[in-house]
Amino acid sequence: MWIFVISILMIGLTVGIHTLGAVFWLGHLGHRIDHYSRQNKQLPLLRGILTTAIALITLHVVEAFLWAILYLQLPSQAGLKNMQEAVYFSMITFTTIGYGDITLNKQWQLLAGVEGMVGIVVFGLTAATLFAVIQKSWKLGKHKSGGHDK
Repeated sequence: MWIFVISILMIGLTVGIHTLGAVFWLGHLGHRIDHYSRQNKQLPLLRGILTTAIALITLHVVEAFLWAILYLQLPSQAGLKNMQEAVYFSMITFTTIGYGDITLNKQWQLLAGVEGMVGIVVFGLTAATLFAVIQKSWKLGKHKSGGHDK
C-alpha cells in the first residue's frame, strides 16, 4: 500500500516539475525569439536547441536527485549506503539503463520500476519539447529567408 502512495506522489512530483520547467523554459525562449524578431534577426537554431537541451537535461538531473532523496528516506535507506550511491542508482534507473550493480531492498524494488517508467515519460516530454523548438525555429527561419511552407 505504501509503495502505491509513494509512487503516485513521486509520479505527480516528477511529471509536475518537468511540465512546469518545460513551460517556463518555452516561455523564456519565446521571449528571446520575440526579442530577436523585433531586431529583424533570427534566434540561431543551434543556440535554441542547445540551450533547450541543457535546460531539459537539468530538469532530469533534479528529478533523479529527488528520487535519490526519497530512497534515502525509506526505512534502512532502501539498501543504499549514501547519497552518492542513491544518486547513481536513481540516474541509472531514471534513464532505464539499469546496470544492476546496485539494487534496492526487496520491499522497495517495485519503486525502482516506477521510477524507470516515469523516466520514459519525461524523456518523451523532452523529445517532444525539443521537436517543438526545432519546428518553431525552422518555420521562423523559412519565413525570414522568404521560404514558403506547404
